[in-house]
Amino acid sequence: MKGDYYKTKESVVEYIQLAKDVNGKELIEKLELVLPSQSSLLEIGSGPGTDWEILDKPYKVVGSDNSNEFLKHLISKYPNGKFLKLDAISLRTNKKFDGIYSNKVMHHLTDIELADSIKRQHKILNSNGIVCHSFWKGDGSEIFKGLFVNYHNKVNLMEFFKGYFEILSIEYYKEFDNEDSLLLFGRKKSQH
Repeated sequence: MKGDYYKTKESVVEYIQLAKDVNGKELIEKLELVLPSQSSLLEIGSGPGTDWEILDKPYKVVGSDNSNEFLKHLISKYPNGKFLKLDAISLRTNKKFDGIYSNKVMHHLTDIELADSIKRQHKILNSNGIVCHSFWKGDGSEIFKGLFVNYHNKVNLMEFFKGYFEILSIEYYKEFDNEDSLLLFGRKKSQH
């Protein structure tokens, strides 16, 4: 396992506190320009539920996480929400979605795992389905707080997604520092 940081109650409580002022509101506003409201949406890696809460207004959102501690937190905080225990690679669900969203989750995957996840996302999306993922910009990888972090740039993200998705946009944005992050939008290709 590449890191158990999100698996313990203590680290989940610490993360919720650290991330309390951070959310994907601006990313979600951009998503709303390409994915119609009331669409079914899977959020990969809901964590504390900050983005899930924003996504729940325009979309029929299903949250997910691979951490039992985060799932317990989500279910107690949002008792009417729908949440699945999923890992970002295999995405074992029979449900189909109009969109898939993640905010700084897919960078915990190795290149091989990311390629597998993209293939699986293609399978669980309805035709013309939309993906929206944010990544940390950079080169190489590192272990940060016991977690694997794989950095990306526009060129390598294009390579990963282009076989399964028409790239609608890949743009830099600022999370903490100028252009430290990348936001990718893609539309499912019917044939690849």
